[in-house]
Amino acid sequence: MASWKIRLSLFINYYVFAILLNSSGVAILNVQNSFHVTASQASWIDPCKDLSIAIVSFLVASWIARFGYKRAMMAALGVIAVVCFIIPNTPGFLAVKLLFVAVGACFALIKMSVYSIIGIITKDAKEHISLMNFIESFFMIGNLTLYFYFASFTDSAHPESVSWLNAYYLLGGLSVLALFLLMGAPLDESAAKSENKSIVEEFADMGRLFVRPVVLAFIVSAFFYVLIEQSIQNFLPTFNNKVLLLPAALSIQLGSILAASTAVGRFLAGVVLKKIHWFYVLMGCLVLAALLVLVAMPLAKQATGKTFTGWADAPLAAFVFPLIGLFLAPIYPSINSAILSAVPKQQHGFMSGLIIIFSAIGGSTGSVLMGRMFEADKTGGQNAFYFTLLPIGILLVALMVFRRLQSRTPELS
Repeated sequence: MASWKIRLSLFINYYVFAILLNSSGVAILNVQNSFHVTASQASWIDPCKDLSIAIVSFLVASWIARFGYKRAMMAALGVIAVVCFIIPNTPGFLAVKLLFVAVGACFALIKMSVYSIIGIITKDAKEHISLMNFIESFFMIGNLTLYFYFASFTDSAHPESVSWLNAYYLLGGLSVLALFLLMGAPLDESAAKSENKSIVEEFADMGRLFVRPVVLAFIVSAFFYVLIEQSIQNFLPTFNNKVLLLPAALSIQLGSILAASTAVGRFLAGVVLKKIHWFYVLMGCLVLAALLVLVAMPLAKQATGKTFTGWADAPLAAFVFPLIGLFLAPIYPSINSAILSAVPKQQHGFMSGLIIIFSAIGGSTGSVLMGRMFEADKTGGQNAFYFTLLPIGILLVALMVFRRLQSRTPELS
């Protein structure tokens, strides 16, 4: 059942959508330059993506298992391929926002399918959390790739250029390739099929799952994690360009350090979490992440007013702050695995829907808040990332509550 073909297809699908989804940070910087919009206006690119993720997840979570996870992924790949071929020919801020509406809607289908299929092809909770971290780390490899890829299409000498939109042609081609690969990957989804119920009954089941205290605690944890992650990821290129005064292409390239450190963190977590309980690993990671913010932000102030042209002379802050990805990396896949491996496979579609909905809302909230922080900061954004200390503190408390409730609920312990 757990054939190499279906595992490879999960990796490839996640890789393609990692590039598409996380190009929002690149788009936020480039639309400011190409279409002369403000940081707060550009920040709404992320809600275009995340709100469509939330809406589609809510609408399809109750019937996606019936439709078929493989078919849902194939439909998403087909739609996004067409959109990627269209966008370079329709440059404009509205067109970019519509692109991310489509990316979000299709990613909702991909993510629900991937999370549910992991439950089908793994044997126990340890294998589940390990595979979850490895797949999420492959997502971050896609994220790493996008920074260099989009930087090659970004014209720093002419910031108003829309040449960066041509990057989506190849992404459309990769989506077609992933579609054909998935067609040849066998998958028996019978274990995830639920008994025949009406749509109303299935929505009621999702509602009952949602109101469980342990699930509510998990949702709060997921919300604040994604708020932290997206606020940093989406505005790191802007921070490099507007605060550290790096060229636009270099600002995008240096964002790859965040992706690389996150990928490394998730690979390491896939090994460490087989031996150490996830709760203790995550508590240590959050404390270290907070300490890194306190160390890195003063370094950014030291770089103000200097001129930098390349990797060799870039300021230390451009290398240190993105290392926060190493400590944030294990959190999201670990808490997702903790809740998914504890519920029946028939409920994985519902639970995945809840994860995606509230993750999307958290991502939108983080992006919009960070955009406002950059505009409100009289120093031009030097202090904006101190904001992340607040949600890090809230997440620490939320994870403690989640773990306590989990241990008190027999079927979730």
